[in-house]
Amino acid sequence: MSVLHRIGLLPRVLIAIVLGVLVGLVAPHWLVVVFATFNGVFSAFLGFIVPVLILALVAPAIGDLGRGAGKWLALTGGIAYGSTLFGGGMALAVCLLVFPLILTPGSFTDMANPEDALTGPAFEIAMTPPFDVMAALLLAFVLGVGMTLLPKGTLHAGFVELRAIIEKLVAAVIVPLLPIYIFGVFLNMTVAGEVFQVISTFLGVILLVFGLTVVLLLIQFLVAGAVAGKNPFKALATMLPAYATALGTSSSAATIPVTLRQSIKTGVRRPIASFVIPLCATIHLAGSTVKIVSFCLAVIILSGGSVDVPLMIGFIFMLGVTMVAAPGVPGGAIVAASGLLSSMLGFTEPQVALMVATYIAIDSFGTATNVTGDGAIALIVDRIAGDRLTGDSEDEVEDLERRGDEEAEARAAADPTTHNTSPASGPDDGRPAPGERPGPA
Repeated sequence: MSVLHRIGLLPRVLIAIVLGVLVGLVAPHWLVVVFATFNGVFSAFLGFIVPVLILALVAPAIGDLGRGAGKWLALTGGIAYGSTLFGGGMALAVCLLVFPLILTPGSFTDMANPEDALTGPAFEIAMTPPFDVMAALLLAFVLGVGMTLLPKGTLHAGFVELRAIIEKLVAAVIVPLLPIYIFGVFLNMTVAGEVFQVISTFLGVILLVFGLTVVLLLIQFLVAGAVAGKNPFKALATMLPAYATALGTSSSAATIPVTLRQSIKTGVRRPIASFVIPLCATIHLAGSTVKIVSFCLAVIILSGGSVDVPLMIGFIFMLGVTMVAAPGVPGGAIVAASGLLSSMLGFTEPQVALMVATYIAIDSFGTATNVTGDGAIALIVDRIAGDRLTGDSEDEVEDLERRGDEEAEARAAADPTTHNTSPASGPDDGRPAPGERPGPA
């Protein structure tokens, strides 16, 4: 198991795809049924846990946003959300223009109905989720916003513990099982004779998505450079160590120290960077949105469906919120978004599995785009609100110190035992005070 952990998720996924193809060329029918059954159970469990995951991760994330810089939180959050929406909109526009030229509509029509092309499971286990995805999002918003208005207490502590449980579940169970799930998908598709078409087709999609993430970063830093009065190419070059670190970790959270350091090197003041970078590591996922929107359109076109542009725009807006639920582990974003794929776009299990496989295949590139773009947002916030945000933070510290001194004085005044406690004021019973040598009588 330790060897597998050292390998990393991306190599494991690639190994799973290759093994799925190779084993599928010679696999007996019973082996395909075994993995089809596992995939059915695993998919049902994902459907059960995703609404809980969204509630457990989004609600405390929104609750935590009430701390720190107060009113400037809305500015940072608005810029991050706008960047995420821009990334999704750009991907939608480009893919609508390019995909009809490089993809064959309806070439995967059989995949839309797994009974027609894929081997079915030996049995199924029904796992009804406690609530649907939309209810989870609404409940997370209501509770999260409510927690920002109240002092932190039992409710917030309970959600923090629930978040820790879900994050451990994702990191220890769901993500480690994803390569097995993907192996089963490609094993089944190979037996059905579809896998080589999938690989050749999605290779072009992956190359296009990578190009989109590069263009997105250039636009983000051109805007940030114009607002902050910085050289955008120099700032982007300064952030490249964070990009490279994220390529290796596939985790925005794990890359925060490097992102923070490089952001400060671009000229962002330390208090601003310390506020913006950790916040954007949670709420700014423009690169992930570009990937998911692009793969969604590819799957819809290849499955013979028609692209409903208004629906896709609504999907992008919802995706920008749902991505906040992405845990700080590789592959977490697509797990959090899988509920929207099924509920809003009507994706079937094989379609969601293709999304998972192609997303994880370049997961680190999306994460690298996210954290590098955080540096651009830090530049903008530093230019717009730097002096006032720093001043507000200092005022808050001074206010906290003043209130702490006042509370200490009030406690001292209310407790008379805190006064006149020197040994000389103790009872005169002839015994020496503690630490005092007995003197002559």
